[in-house]
Amino acid sequence: MRDYSQQVLSGEGRDDYARYMRTDALLSLQRRPDEVVHRDELLFQVVHQSTELWLKLACSEVHEAAECILIDNLETAIRLLKRASLGIELVTNQLEMMRELSPWDFQTIRTVLGHGSGADSPGWRSVQKHSRRIERVFTDLVERRGIDLAELYRSKVDSAEQRLAEAMIEWDERISLWRVRHYKMATRVIGHQVVGTQGTPVDVLAKLIAHKFFPQLWDVRTELTRTGPMGDTT
Repeated sequence: MRDYSQQVLSGEGRDDYARYMRTDALLSLQRRPDEVVHRDELLFQVVHQSTELWLKLACSEVHEAAECILIDNLETAIRLLKRASLGIELVTNQLEMMRELSPWDFQTIRTVLGHGSGADSPGWRSVQKHSRRIERVFTDLVERRGIDLAELYRSKVDSAEQRLAEAMIEWDERISLWRVRHYKMATRVIGHQVVGTQGTPVDVLAKLIAHKFFPQLWDVRTELTRTGPMGDTT
């Protein structure tokens, strides 16, 4: 009988779980109790560090989805984009933990953040990079196949191309909802009409909410409304 109590993986850690998951390194990435200026630094770091991990996974899926579109493997691209969107949803939901951070207590934590800002998040920069790339790849697909986006929504519902467009919209919308939640969290903790750690007014975040990575897919909805049975009633 195989002895499952024995470690078979090489590397650091007391057992194979620790060696594969690299838990020793992972759990050492937070400030130690003797380093913290407030106990809720652990809450603050865990939320943001786990966000970076989810964004790393989500952006990996978007990158591969773009590669699949290039070779016309749309079904796999759709599946990967759905996984990426779920990652963004999880990132958004975990901001609920920040509700437990007292605005006054955060002022103490803020003293040790230096000029650190969410704008410098490698995950956020990756979201921007990969969103722009998949938009270019999708545009090339539309041109290559001679797709009329409005007609795609009118008469080709459930086609691979239409479901891909919807998966991209889902990604774009999830990012926007994350921005909304992040903005509300920031104002809940530090208020309005104040500046962040890099001197940027917090309310600037509100302007980013309206940004769209895939404007052509949003614009087609306006076209459908204007040309639909009711027309543009505005």
